[in-house]
Amino acid sequence: MKFTIILTFFFVIPFALCDLKVGFYSSSCPRAEDIVRQVVQRNFNRDRSITGGLLRMHFHDCFVRGCDASILIDSTRNNSSEKDAGANQTVRGFEIIDEAKRGLEKACAATVSCADIIALATRDSVAMAGGPRYSVPTGRRDGLISNPSDTSILPGPGSTVSQALQAFTQTGFTLNEMVTLLGAHTVGFAHCNFFQSRLNDPNMDPSLRAKLTQICNGGGNNPKAFLDQNTSLVFDNQFYNQILLKRGVLFIDQQLALDPSSKGLVTSFAGNAASFQSSFVNAIVKMGNIGVLEGNNGEIRNNCRVFNTPSKA
Repeated sequence: MKFTIILTFFFVIPFALCDLKVGFYSSSCPRAEDIVRQVVQRNFNRDRSITGGLLRMHFHDCFVRGCDASILIDSTRNNSSEKDAGANQTVRGFEIIDEAKRGLEKACAATVSCADIIALATRDSVAMAGGPRYSVPTGRRDGLISNPSDTSILPGPGSTVSQALQAFTQTGFTLNEMVTLLGAHTVGFAHCNFFQSRLNDPNMDPSLRAKLTQICNGGGNNPKAFLDQNTSLVFDNQFYNQILLKRGVLFIDQQLALDPSSKGLVTSFAGNAASFQSSFVNAIVKMGNIGVLEGNNGEIRNNCRVFNTPSKA
């Protein structure tokens, strides 16, 4: 989960008083969760970094319009979508959602939403990376709007703790939950353009600065670096230990360990893996409830990249 633009303004996405429930598809599509899990497993076996990609997709989807899969819509000649906004230019994992959707349409057509696929795929990838196993309530429906300007709510990699917290509190989250969710950076990576400007930051460990400088000056098209330089592909609490050692790659990550309001939480999670994982489960499930569409609202897309009904982008 990597943030990619500077925060400019905020709007409120209320939490729905929702009827999501675990096992929502137990009668209508009994193999739904198995189908998603199998697709994620095949892709994880080829690329273990997909956990970070799916976490970031889930976050960017839910925080913008609520968890309605609006991030999946492709732009058309007449309308741009969220996917083309600056914040989402390097979001990845769309092909995994597409593959799962194709399997689900064969098993039970027009039944499982793309929004639920994102939530389930993220859950499964976290477990595969060594993180906690948790239940995901399902029953979301897919949105009918995807507007790139709506992504302005996402905090950027250069945000301070107070700036990032304003975005989180506007969506109903506490400081503890923000620090928890940013801990998902334990399996993420960032491209050089998101951290190159702070390679002279005195609050960066010199050995990390040298490594990142070498990566970014080594050629290639906008190279990338893992945000957790210790256990880069394992979902654990080592991200917090790294930023306490001034080995945070993104400015916002390092600020979590420097700002007095968040440093205590970072220290606590760094020393207690079980506490972090428990807090993460609560926070990610809560995030999956933001602004969900249910009942007759929205639709169940046939293709996650395209609205069934005329676009309102």
